[in-house]
Amino acid sequence: MIPTMFFVMILVFTINYFSEGDPVSDILGPEATQEQYDQKREELGLNDPYHEQLFRYVKNIVTEFDFGTSYKTGKPVIEEVLERFPTTLLLTLCSMAIATVLGVLLGVISAVKQYSVLDYLATLTSLVGVSIPSFWLGLMLMLVFALQLGWFPASGFYGPKYWVLPAIAIAVIPLSTITRMTRSAMLEVVRQDYMRTAKAKGLSETQTILKHGLKNTLIPVITVIGIQTGRTLAGSIVVESIFSIPGLGSLIVNAINARNYPTIQGSILFCALTFCIINLLVDILYAYIDPRIKSQYIRPRMRRQVLEQKIAGAVSDGNGKGEA
Repeated sequence: MIPTMFFVMILVFTINYFSEGDPVSDILGPEATQEQYDQKREELGLNDPYHEQLFRYVKNIVTEFDFGTSYKTGKPVIEEVLERFPTTLLLTLCSMAIATVLGVLLGVISAVKQYSVLDYLATLTSLVGVSIPSFWLGLMLMLVFALQLGWFPASGFYGPKYWVLPAIAIAVIPLSTITRMTRSAMLEVVRQDYMRTAKAKGLSETQTILKHGLKNTLIPVITVIGIQTGRTLAGSIVVESIFSIPGLGSLIVNAINARNYPTIQGSILFCALTFCIINLLVDILYAYIDPRIKSQYIRPRMRRQVLEQKIAGAVSDGNGKGEA
């Protein structure tokens, strides 16, 4: 995780450093004098060479957890990010809840009813869902359900009613991906011998799927859910801008338009850190789902404990003989 964060840190800083445009011109405006312009660049440290700016930026983050100060507001970047992040996190969790529940359900039904009308409908729906851009779907949802029907508000994020349209717009792509992965994993499981044995013992098809089938499909499905959660967190930028949601995405878009480099870098680094944490949690979750993975960590520890007990026993026996 640490090498990944360093790579993202250096990459984002380098892209901003070599990008076109001058943030000082946006800060001071066209009426600033050359003296004011030069003074501001010196104040921000923009006249320093690339390696000095990069070293100072990395050093401040590593030693002081300082992501810099916003050019626009003058506030620390970490404060702005933490103010916006809960909104983006809530939107991501709502979207992934929809995508996970419906995706797993459609995937299981599609696999169990293979080559049926339901299977073809689920497959076609997932294919269309993956192909639709979330920003276009957001605009269509706003046009139909907000402007024409008036069922939901068109912008803002002030209550559950405001969450529906952006959550659906973001959830479609991960929902389709989870559906396809669940169907693929379940098709492999339903052909296994233990599934036929469970049915032979008298379990119903529903009990067999829930107790034996679904549990054995969770490893690849959870992997996809973890990846899609990170993508959803970072991919909500455009949707937040469409629905005027005051989240991390709109903060990044506004920072890009204003060439507010510290805010851009801090926001992207925070997204990357969150993505790494999500992947770490998914890896930890594997051990609780799959006993085979858990045993890889338990057996070495058990062998070490047994070895320590044997050594302690041998030492105590040696001391006893010496006293005798």
